[in-house]
Amino acid sequence: MLRYPIRLTRDDNDTLLVEFPDIPEAVTFGETKEDALQRAEDALATAIEAYIKDKREIPAPSKVDGPSVMLPALVAAKVDLYRTMRKQRIGKAELSRRLKWHAPQVDRLLDVHHGSQLQQMEAAFLALGKRMTITIADEPTYAAMAAAVAERPRPRVLKLRRRLAVGSQLVRRKRAVRKAAKKR
Repeated sequence: MLRYPIRLTRDDNDTLLVEFPDIPEAVTFGETKEDALQRAEDALATAIEAYIKDKREIPAPSKVDGPSVMLPALVAAKVDLYRTMRKQRIGKAELSRRLKWHAPQVDRLLDVHHGSQLQQMEAAFLALGKRMTITIADEPTYAAMAAAVAERPRPRVLKLRRRLAVGSQLVRRKRAVRKAAKKR
């Protein structure tokens, strides 16, 4: 499984900002901690999808010593498939030829938002000379993760405000529109 560390920061508009130190393109926010963590998984998957479309190397996660987001098993398998293809210098067309599949089928295998079947993933790994295995592990408790979040020092909010001034203004505008709509 791929678990990426995150940085949770309270923004000046009372939302929680989520940043991924390993993947700077993945940034999101949430009204609550649970909301922020839920959105973080999708932001991470979307950033990884962009790396694949741009044919860039996907950064490996750094050591996790605090809050983190784990990629779903299927997305992690797709990341591993993409990395294996890059390492072996095999493109989509060559994988399609080896599998005797149409090109769109291989495109869907690498689409992190597509629910590929396990058999298809196994076939793709076999075509690359790899074997796919599944491991079941105990999940850390929510209390342990919450304690780790509470222990992390808060970064300087001023620096963050400068970097996200535009995003914060948009959020404030959305809130103002919501409040105005409720008054009507």
